[in-house]
Amino acid sequence: MRNDSRTAPDPLETLGLAPAQTALYTAVLRLHRATVAELAEAMDGSVEKVGRELEALVRLGVVDEQSGEYLARHPAAALGRLIAERLDRLAEESRRIDSALGSIRGLIRDYDAGRDYQSGPFPVEAVSGADVLYESVVGMAVQSPPMELLTAIPDERTMTDFVRKFADPWIDAQGRHLLHVRAVIPVDTLSLPGVREQLTRLTETGGRVRTLDRVPSWFMTAGPEAAGLPALWGGNLPDHAYNFYLVRAPIVVGVLRSLFEELWGRAVPLPWGRRGDGMVQVLRLAAQGQCDDSIARQLGVSVRTVRARFADAMAELGAQSRFHAGVEAARRGWLA
Repeated sequence: MRNDSRTAPDPLETLGLAPAQTALYTAVLRLHRATVAELAEAMDGSVEKVGRELEALVRLGVVDEQSGEYLARHPAAALGRLIAERLDRLAEESRRIDSALGSIRGLIRDYDAGRDYQSGPFPVEAVSGADVLYESVVGMAVQSPPMELLTAIPDERTMTDFVRKFADPWIDAQGRHLLHVRAVIPVDTLSLPGVREQLTRLTETGGRVRTLDRVPSWFMTAGPEAAGLPALWGGNLPDHAYNFYLVRAPIVVGVLRSLFEELWGRAVPLPWGRRGDGMVQVLRLAAQGQCDDSIARQLGVSVRTVRARFADAMAELGAQSRFHAGVEAARRGWLA
């Protein structure tokens, strides 16, 4: 389930587990119950070092110590609690960022009115039209490839326009290594016609997409020095005839990049791909009332694999039970 850990960062680091602690936690899971000496032998490490790491895992609440033996709590419960705590911290940080974003218009007015004595007036360009938006991105990418494009899409209308009309040139530019796209989109747009096909093409050419329950507004950053802001923060682009501001100011780009990374950290991967499809398969079959043995037979995998996929899904969805995971998966459109 986690063969990609050799090329990607350990996802449990976000929850406060160092790589060595993740490896030790995995060993405790496999042994179910073991002493420090047994775990040290399994990890091929010293008793002292393993003991220190075990104390850290006990403090984190993912491992229990009983009469000199260590046993792991169920991953869905233990890691779900850590995820919930992390999400609470991120929510507080997000509230502070949302407050800071309220000053963006003031920043734009101040910089637009002021002077940069080296390069002249602060450049803010009022842009109108969907074609201009999408062509501008490709034009900037051609000038300084490969350009990183970060974009947040908040609503179904903007997402529909992107999928039907404007995804192709961005995907083509990404395939030619002119552009690298990362996007955060609302989870309820995944069921729109054509979305899966276009997002699959986008990810196959190197793009990355994650979903949130709610994306606060459309915005984008194009490389380190250009950003797009909507005419009305929180509004969608089609309703305002694709009127937006193209701002070329590192300070504004930096603020928007920080907001994007905050949203990206809270967002979840698309519910497809090799690992995602496995989670969705077991959730869909469970929603039909099938038991683990029946699911395993239908998918041609072991019961252990089915249970591991359930555990992955519960951790991904922040659920404390299979029922909760099913409810959350349905709400996010995974079972559509």
